[in-house]
Amino acid sequence: MTQPDDALNWDSGEAPDCEVEGGVSAPISTAGLRGRLTHDAPLAKLVWFKSGGHADWLFEPADLDDLILFLERLDGALPIMPLGLGSNLIVRDGGVPGVVIKLGKPFAGIEVDACTLTCGAGAHGILVASAARDAGVAGMEFMRGIPGTVGGFVRMNGGAYGREVADVLIDCDVVMQDGNLMRLTKRELDYSYRHSALTDNSVVVSARFEGTPGDPEAIGAEMDRIAEARETSQPLRTKTGGSTFKNPPGEKAWELVDKAGCRGMTVGGAQVSEKHTNFLINTGDATSEDIETLGEEVKRRVYKNSGVELEWEIRRVGRP
Repeated sequence: MTQPDDALNWDSGEAPDCEVEGGVSAPISTAGLRGRLTHDAPLAKLVWFKSGGHADWLFEPADLDDLILFLERLDGALPIMPLGLGSNLIVRDGGVPGVVIKLGKPFAGIEVDACTLTCGAGAHGILVASAARDAGVAGMEFMRGIPGTVGGFVRMNGGAYGREVADVLIDCDVVMQDGNLMRLTKRELDYSYRHSALTDNSVVVSARFEGTPGDPEAIGAEMDRIAEARETSQPLRTKTGGSTFKNPPGEKAWELVDKAGCRGMTVGGAQVSEKHTNFLINTGDATSEDIETLGEEVKRRVYKNSGVELEWEIRRVGRP
């Protein structure tokens, strides 16, 4: 672990002191903070499933320095949870204890230098792939198929269409729970399938990816192929969380779910997608309990049918 000497230089600009919403006292001094701190903040609107409870606190930092100051003052007194697009997440109905940290536009920058992309944690995968295409950098096309932000797919070694973050990551900058900013190499992240060594109480703020020289037209064609494949095979226009279960070694999760007779199965307002059986969807009024219960029933039926124990790929957080 090393202290980054050339982390992204976020432009803090001129901003007022921290805005505190919710009508209660903040858990720390907010003097000098410039972001927004909200008590009892609803999270359903921030996650793809559009379900779940509230965060005890939601902090939206103005920039990197603001985030570091906030975490230094918090000093581990409350648990923290970073939140990106909320595409791979079930927020349980009882809400999330502690502080949810939402990285917005100040963390969405992308810089290209030769074949290296330096990306803020809030940058969307499709924008990273597009920036690489425009600069003639190949190897990032798969990010067009990851529904999330850099912070999320660096944390979970996100991947799609035969590639994953471990294939292209150089290193990432992470703010630890005590506010310490560290640079972690790919080796230190100890990547495996949809997993890294990052702790829950740390926040990825930027990452560097390395590609290879490529033809923008060919790169764009591959991105279009990925986009079309997703549109054809996945229920993208529904309230869903992305792939529900990890693919077991030598198996495809969707095939195991289908063979167990779970296609279209429902619990309350939650349903196993008819279009892609490794996706759960909120048909309109599902609670997070409905969605999680459905997932557990799918796991049970798959194990009974095939003897394979599926593992959740979607994170489940908060109080039942």
